Amino acid sequence: MRTVPYFINDERVDGEGDLLVYNPATGEVNAHVPIADAQLVDNVVAIARNAATTWSNSSLSQRTNVLFTLRQLLVEHADEMAAIITQEHGKTIADAKGELARGLENVEYACGLIEHLKGDFSSQVADGVDVHSVREPVGVVAAITPFNFPIMVPLWMTANAIASGNAVILKPSERDPSAAVRLAELLKEAGLPAGVFNVLHGNADTVTQLLEHPGIDAISFVGSTPVARHVYLTGTAHGKRVQALGGAKNHMVVLPDADLDIAANAAINAGFGSAGERCMAISVVVAVGDVGDKLVDKITERMDRLTVGPGDDATSDFGPVITKEHRDRIVNYVASAPSDGITVVRDGTSWASKPGFFVGPCLLDGVKPGMKAYDDEIFGPVLGVARVATYADAVAMVNANQYGNGVAIFTRDGNAARLFSREVTVGMIGVNVPIPVPVASYSFGGWKNSLFGHSHIYGPEGFAFYTRAKVVTTRWPLPSESQIDLGFPRTR
Repeated sequence: MRTVPYFINDERVDGEGDLLVYNPATGEVNAHVPIADAQLVDNVVAIARNAATTWSNSSLSQRTNVLFTLRQLLVEHADEMAAIITQEHGKTIADAKGELARGLENVEYACGLIEHLKGDFSSQVADGVDVHSVREPVGVVAAITPFNFPIMVPLWMTANAIASGNAVILKPSERDPSAAVRLAELLKEAGLPAGVFNVLHGNADTVTQLLEHPGIDAISFVGSTPVARHVYLTGTAHGKRVQALGGAKNHMVVLPDADLDIAANAAINAGFGSAGERCMAISVVVAVGDVGDKLVDKITERMDRLTVGPGDDATSDFGPVITKEHRDRIVNYVASAPSDGITVVRDGTSWASKPGFFVGPCLLDGVKPGMKAYDDEIFGPVLGVARVATYADAVAMVNANQYGNGVAIFTRDGNAARLFSREVTVGMIGVNVPIPVPVASYSFGGWKNSLFGHSHIYGPEGFAFYTRAKVVTTRWPLPSESQIDLGFPRTR
């Protein structure tokens, strides 16, 4: 049985495989994953700190060359990377390639590091005094990434961190870690010096060691809200800069004037793509006014045409969820929905009896705040429909939710969309766009319990997070004030 290696100081390093990686489409064990102990964490942090000292002094052109080469290598190995992701995560090949493409956007953005790391200069702020600022790397960054995007989220973090001159220790999800190791190999091939990028595997104890280690300067995390809160509190208590992105309950508000065919298509794609295992997936469609029945009919009609199957089958619209335990959790939400007064319009839980970790598409009508199917982040192919009377009711529902990651509104009314964008307390908003993940030149992140710390991920805020500002105030003596004769003419 294969054991996924660490990647330390430019080398694959074997370890004891205690954790299991499954193929979610079959339920079979794919590999074992080692757990880094405290001694190994100490060793890797020391390697990273040593490498960061050299890398932070590298030229910006050298860093740019590495990133341009990495981008080309990722393009050349796209099929290979997608296959690795599909085998361990279960998402379709098309989804895996889409994930890689969104990660590549951030690599391309980071290639502009010469512009992103520019400082400011002010001349003659006082008599003979100039001031300028520079941005310098923070040092060693621990990147702790989730299972649902095993290549995109690491690229969201590490491209900017490396471009800024930091060393990175990536701790990928133990459920699908192989893409991270392959990324490390491609970074080595791209010319990144040894020790600047390392991959450690492990469990919650390994994460705690990184959060508390005095040699780690910054923590980037994406995961569930309870863990994000823990990461933020623990990391900051140990003096680290922390960005921790948590969970979500994303709404899609459909106004009475919306094109319902477009809205139904969007609900299908955003609700069931990647088996709903996206932090930006739409999990609640909010039908405003009298559109509920028509919208449910259109969504149901499209759901009935979806194909569920292995990710490497080109006919599959979406694949399995990540583990048996997660599958069973999703099934329990659907099974308990009628006791809350919810109508189960489509029940895809019969797929749970098949080999692998499959759940078919599920549609729940009549979800409301206070019901578990509404309040909790189910993180699966379960779409809820909430019905409200007015636009104001829809805004109130969105704003009352504990999460504030993403929201979408479907309407033909530009003023309604404008008001909605101003009134909702959510970090990312889509107007007739169901999954409003910003392009790489803007930053990604939510509000409320979807983000702990003030910094969003990637884009301009990513570069700001991975660097520290330094301000230099300069005054040079006039030639006439110098005690050394430099040959300058002196005024009489």
